[in-house]
Amino acid sequence: MKVMVLNCGSSSIKYQLFNMESKEVLAKGIVEKIGLKGSFMKLEKQSGEKFRFEGEILDHQIGIEYILGVLTSKKHGCLGSLDEIDAVGHRVVQGGEKFQDSVFINESVFEEIEKYCDLAPLHNPANLKGIVAMRTLIPGIRQAAVFDTSYHQTMPDYAYMYGIPYSLYTKYGIRRYGYHGTSHRFVAKKACDFLEVDINKQKIISCHLGNGASVTAINKGKSVDTSMGFTPVEGLIMGTRTGDLDLGVLTYILDKEDIGLSSVNTIINKQSGMLGVTGISSDMREIELEAEKGNKRAILGLQMYDYKVKKYIGAYAAALGGVDILIFTGGIGENADTTRRGVASDLGFLGLELDDSINTGLRETTKVISKADSRGTIIVVTTDEELVIAEDTQRIIQEMN
Repeated sequence: MKVMVLNCGSSSIKYQLFNMESKEVLAKGIVEKIGLKGSFMKLEKQSGEKFRFEGEILDHQIGIEYILGVLTSKKHGCLGSLDEIDAVGHRVVQGGEKFQDSVFINESVFEEIEKYCDLAPLHNPANLKGIVAMRTLIPGIRQAAVFDTSYHQTMPDYAYMYGIPYSLYTKYGIRRYGYHGTSHRFVAKKACDFLEVDINKQKIISCHLGNGASVTAINKGKSVDTSMGFTPVEGLIMGTRTGDLDLGVLTYILDKEDIGLSSVNTIINKQSGMLGVTGISSDMREIELEAEKGNKRAILGLQMYDYKVKKYIGAYAAALGGVDILIFTGGIGENADTTRRGVASDLGFLGLELDDSINTGLRETTKVISKADSRGTIIVVTTDEELVIAEDTQRIIQEMN
């Protein structure tokens, strides 16, 4: 079975084509600047060769048509025809309380996803465009939706509810939903398989650290709390997002700066976080270079980042009643040994002892980085959200046959 995975953003499309028998990636890449000047498509073949194609890509359907055209081309393609694609799996950010698992996309599911556009206005509309485009370009193609939020639907109500009038929850569904669920689910299972332990007996704290970042408490394989909330803004300080913020700050900014809600939204989503604090970049690598030069704001940003992750680990250790496994994943979690050191170097009171000789220089691999005599395990785990989407899609389609 060949499965195409699509992750459609507001102006981009990430794609991967899997051979599910071997779990090999036949091709992958991204379309960027959709509807903007200078739009282009990147392709990486199974051989590792990389190519860039420029062209006028006005909307998501044209972007996906471009992808399919390249994948079936004589020069760059890996498909004889579009008939070789058996199914398409879509990353869908918001599934509300309706979807607790990945699902086959029929008309009723499509309509439900539409209903949650208000909860994820930057994501769900784009996800729907991808679904419609595939329907149009390959009529009858079977499609599945894999939700960022579904893994966190096991959270108890006392963990996901906010201290607002209950009527606002029942009327608008305002509650903690959590995101990165696909990644947290994948790395928790992968870590337990790697360690040869039963996930149903483990207390796990998973730290997905990237430009977007979240921490999840996992008990017996199920999410019981997570740092992101109603939107992906809550929780850790991120590349350009504020993370946790006193709501009074927003009303104060509105009053003092005399700006509208749209401008405030831009501040908290695109101008804050590590970029806002350091004034340098949202890229942790660039901030670390400046910190090494003695840049005080860069040093402050890194200290804030590590401190916030550490606080959530402590909070979730309390919520779980201890911790057996601490996972680092995501672009920063897998590659930034300085961040892992800053977060985990003094967690001995939780039974977690970092072995920095193993941690130092470790990149993009799955490996235990705790000391041999550490009661709990600290482990770096490479994530693969696209593979999870492909596997869920394969499972759903096979269950229908």
